[in-house]
Amino acid sequence: MDAKKIAPILLALYGLALSGCSTSQALNSEGVRLYQNGNYSQAAEQFQRAIASNPRSANSYYNLASALHKNGKLHNRQEDLAQAEQLYNQCLEYDANHSECYRGLAVLLTDTNRQDAAFRLLEGWAGRSPQLANPRIELARLLEETNNAPQASTRLVEALAIDPHNSRALTALGRLREAAGDPQQALANYQRSLAINRFQPAIATRVASLQAATGSVLAPVVTPPNGTRTVQQWQPNVRY
Repeated sequence: MDAKKIAPILLALYGLALSGCSTSQALNSEGVRLYQNGNYSQAAEQFQRAIASNPRSANSYYNLASALHKNGKLHNRQEDLAQAEQLYNQCLEYDANHSECYRGLAVLLTDTNRQDAAFRLLEGWAGRSPQLANPRIELARLLEETNNAPQASTRLVEALAIDPHNSRALTALGRLREAAGDPQQALANYQRSLAINRFQPAIATRVASLQAATGSVLAPVVTPPNGTRTVQQWQPNVRY
């Protein structure tokens, strides 16, 4: 809701990302500002211009899809939702592992009563990218949202087997274990997540609360080792 080398800016339900080319990046930045202010149609115009400036920017297609997705839901505009779906797919043509794009598309498919397609999308990504943790994390998110906590936990354990220092997976697993009534294991997961990424104030609050409830002591925080155009005629490579 992991663009190459560019940290995403997460906004509301959907994340928006900045792009590399200077003109495209400036236009995306302005679009992000407008999106933050709830001006989704105007944001979409800036993202369209960013695509015109750099037609191969996966982030720009993703941002435009996010703006149209939001506007389509807000105003019940089915044409915006249909175009957002095309744009999410085109984003994935330019970046086959764009995590936010997979998340946005999975949300859109769920929003339009195609939950099975959302699962096929994410399962397909996981199958094509066995070396990545993110497909398993996104599958876990969807499984959790559909009240399948055991399978969500399994996917997160798989993600951590691939990337033991993934703070997102640790945080999500901690949340599931806390909900399942296992505060000690949840605390351990949260502490490991904070050791990797200390900029999680909500998780720090949960740690403090669980410490108070269990009488545990916070482990020291240790830094781990580094390890304008729209597509009207384009036919996407549909993955679901």
